[in-house]
Amino acid sequence: MTATDTALTGLAQGWCALSLLHSRIEGHIERALQAGHDLSVREYSLLDVLSRQHDGDGGHLQMKQVADAVVLSQSATTRLVTRLEDRGLLTRYLCPTDRRGIYTNVSEAGLRLLAQARPTNDKALREALGEAAKNPELAQLVRTVESLDATG
Repeated sequence: MTATDTALTGLAQGWCALSLLHSRIEGHIERALQAGHDLSVREYSLLDVLSRQHDGDGGHLQMKQVADAVVLSQSATTRLVTRLEDRGLLTRYLCPTDRRGIYTNVSEAGLRLLAQARPTNDKALREALGEAAKNPELAQLVRTVESLDATG
């Protein structure tokens, strides 16, 4: 294959479009969450992921699972957890069955902030998708994302 191979070029163009869509959406949500709730997209994502934990089998996530879910390295996730814990939005405790394990839960204050921020996040996502849909290069990707909405 050469650099001018149409399949490779099309694939690269698709990847660039996906990257552009992601960047626009994340930037729009970031501004909305920062302005309305003093939260970054990563902080919101972490609170959201951790709020879905439960006490059943496999209900509590290990730090690697959390890092994978929020698309950060384990060390960046640990720093993010520490910042949110310092703000009183998260709590950590020892695993009752394995004293080496540490779990992280969303505090009551974190749950309240998440509940307040969720409509902002959802509105900003809808706005960003609506704006991106006006761009012919992004419209197909937007339709694909919107087709994944199980609530729609």
